[in-house]
Amino acid sequence: MDATTAGTAPATTTGPARETATGTTDEEAGRAPALVPLHRNWRFQALWAGQASATLGLQVADTAYPLLLLALTGSSTLAGAFGALQICAGVLFGLHGGSVADRHDRRRVLITADSVRLLAAGSVPLAMALDRLTVVHTLLVAVAIGATIAYSGPVRLLAVRSVVPPEQLRQALAQDEARMSGAGLIGPPLAGYLFGAGRAVPFLGTVVATLLSLSAALAVRFPSPPKAAEQQPRSRGGALAGFRHLAADLVLRPALAVIFVTNLAGAAMLLPVIVQLRGHGASSGGIGLALAGEAAGALAGAFLVGRLHRLAGPGALLLAVAWTCVPVTLAPLLPGGAATVFAALFLVGLGTPTLRVMIDLLVFRRVSDELRGRVVAATMTLLTIGMPAGMLGSGLLLDHLSPTAALTTVAGLLAACLLPATAGRTLRRATWPADS
Repeated sequence: MDATTAGTAPATTTGPARETATGTTDEEAGRAPALVPLHRNWRFQALWAGQASATLGLQVADTAYPLLLLALTGSSTLAGAFGALQICAGVLFGLHGGSVADRHDRRRVLITADSVRLLAAGSVPLAMALDRLTVVHTLLVAVAIGATIAYSGPVRLLAVRSVVPPEQLRQALAQDEARMSGAGLIGPPLAGYLFGAGRAVPFLGTVVATLLSLSAALAVRFPSPPKAAEQQPRSRGGALAGFRHLAADLVLRPALAVIFVTNLAGAAMLLPVIVQLRGHGASSGGIGLALAGEAAGALAGAFLVGRLHRLAGPGALLLAVAWTCVPVTLAPLLPGGAATVFAALFLVGLGTPTLRVMIDLLVFRRVSDELRGRVVAATMTLLTIGMPAGMLGSGLLLDHLSPTAALTTVAGLLAACLLPATAGRTLRRATWPADS
């Protein structure tokens, strides 16, 4: 990214300086402190383990709760309502979550959010044991999960960067991407297996995962905003300051717009792909494996982040991944069925970790700490809000068009939206920050 757009945030130190044989520290001796290898940075690894548990628990929940609602009611609408309510709650509370992360002790926010989610998760198997579980109860849990993600999500992103020196940030973020991709790959089939073992089993699993996440938050201390910021009744700029910061940046505006339309198109293609594969005789298991292609690709792509970042600038990489989604949207129309869909999604998944790390390096690193939580929340909101819109739009398309026509329409609209950003010079000329 061009240096003229904004400066980078000052580097933070992580942990005490190393002591030399003479009893002085490296800083006192005039030397830079030696970097601790990332695998020996216990605070990062503990936070990573806690986040991995939380992510896996959420992935299991995202599959198990719709299965439970379907078993209880037989209604696909109510089964889909769980995910819709969870996303809506996350968007609704997202801005306040970012503001809280900038004004209060972040570790306490994380502990509180995980504690609330633990209580919500634990209430389901308890109600099942008492034969008191209702649909309303289950949907309220969806709201609780979405709300707690809105508060814990920004803090988790900030916690990782606060315990890792800038020189190791890209490596740490790549490891974090492997955690997310691995959970996305393992979670849904694990949820199905646990549900088959017993209706309450997957929900007990989410309780254990959330408890491990909470334990990591209790064990690890990480920096928070200055005390002065905590004492202010209202942070400078308010909850919308994150959006204003993103809107003022000439490079971030088109970059986030490209990611927004790509996410929207990805959500819009899901239902037509399922209908198309089912119409060609694919089994439910085959469809599930086909849709796991993106998670498998993302897991492999986590190990390619550094190489891809050295290969091209951030804008060029973003446009390359976004344009790859256009033919991927049409892949279900080709011969091969589920195998073709898996391969196409695997291909686009390879670039997903690169884009996520890119967002951290170009957006979050360049923001002052007292504003960073709101910028994180604004970014997460912009990237998430397109998903329910895409799901709704695909349903409307399928009411009037065949799956083939719907997928062709989505691909055409995505290409049309990408043309202005591709024709412009802003993204194509963007470069990485000097310290990334």
